[in-house]
Amino acid sequence: MTPPDPPTDWGIVEASPLADGIGGQVWRARRRNGEPVVIKHVSAQAAADASHATAYLDWRDGRGAVRLLARDGDWQMLEDAGERTLAQVLDQDGDAAATLIAAEVLRVLHVPSARRAEGLQTMRDRFAALTAAAEREGGLFVEAGDCLRTLAGGPIQPLHGDLHHDNILFGARGWLAIDPHGLIGDPAYDAANLLYNPLERQDLRTDPARTRRLAEVLAPAVQRPVAAVLGYGFCHACLSAAWHLEDGNVAEAERSLAAARAVQVALKPA
Repeated sequence: MTPPDPPTDWGIVEASPLADGIGGQVWRARRRNGEPVVIKHVSAQAAADASHATAYLDWRDGRGAVRLLARDGDWQMLEDAGERTLAQVLDQDGDAAATLIAAEVLRVLHVPSARRAEGLQTMRDRFAALTAAAEREGGLFVEAGDCLRTLAGGPIQPLHGDLHHDNILFGARGWLAIDPHGLIGDPAYDAANLLYNPLERQDLRTDPARTRRLAEVLAPAVQRPVAAVLGYGFCHACLSAAWHLEDGNVAEAERSLAAARAVQVALKPA
């Protein structure tokens, strides 16, 4: 996977592939001045949402998140946040250790920025697929829609929107978040995706006791009640299932709904 001609004024002299997915192609690279960077060529499929991500990174200005160094059309040049992922911490040191790190990253990400936040996606647009699934499929999707409405009226601020174990990296500046979606909404939603991850650990994702433990650690970091974090965790898992159904992936939708049911159990009083 060779970079297809990044902007020449960035001075990229070498690059090695990191990822090639729905969002685009990503390389770890080196500039002519020796600076290590990451360069990304946004895919046509992801282009419409790329502005939300860059708006969020502009708002954070490097505080808790990777720095956006430059952008040119579909190209982005980013700070190299490091190679160690939170998923590796989970594998090596356990879920509790990983969750404490995630909570600290969330705390830093939710410190206000002096910059204005503009161009972020609304929660209504974010959950459009859930609304459609509720009308089409009923069941848990309707319950999730009802839950989402009960959560309305909470505080509103810019959110990373896609924080999970592979989007938190350790490098020269410590633990940083990468690959934001860029939302404006309830701070509790920023913790929701962590309840639903890692994707390959269905044993963890469907364990209500684990879900409850995570929510209890993450809620203080976003200054929201545990019930709000769990509520958004349930809504997000159902949203993920709705996305999978849109893609025709019924098996993945069922895995997401299994995670949603675990959150429902965790929401019930002991």
